[in-house]
Amino acid sequence: MKKVITYGTFDLLHTGHINLLRRAKALGDYLIVAVSTDEFNTLKHKESYHSFEERKQILEAIRYVDEVIGEDSWDQKSSDVVDYNIDTFVIGDDWEGEFDFLKEYCEVVYLPRTTGVSTTKIKEELKEKDA
Repeated sequence: MKKVITYGTFDLLHTGHINLLRRAKALGDYLIVAVSTDEFNTLKHKESYHSFEERKQILEAIRYVDEVIGEDSWDQKSSDVVDYNIDTFVIGDDWEGEFDFLKEYCEVVYLPRTTGVSTTKIKEELKEKDA
């Protein structure tokens, strides 16, 4: 069985997230999604609309996702790849080159982002409507 892992905050679920998850799942048989915990978001100076538990529950309901785990630090990627016997690490191409150090353990794939949609853009548009 070929295992794939991806990482993200996955707040305010949108078509870009679904496209990434669908394409990641197509690269293997089993997709693990590591979601930033609320504590990790705080360390990154990032705020999510939905709590970790809510984002985890939403992701678990998506047919492409086989397992959801928490991401507590930047450093856990290497140990996750080893501990979960990962064959392919997948992330958006805006991170191109940042995770090449994982090539020692698995294949690393940078997928193109869906044009015109992002959580940041959605949050900005919502703020403009409220203003």
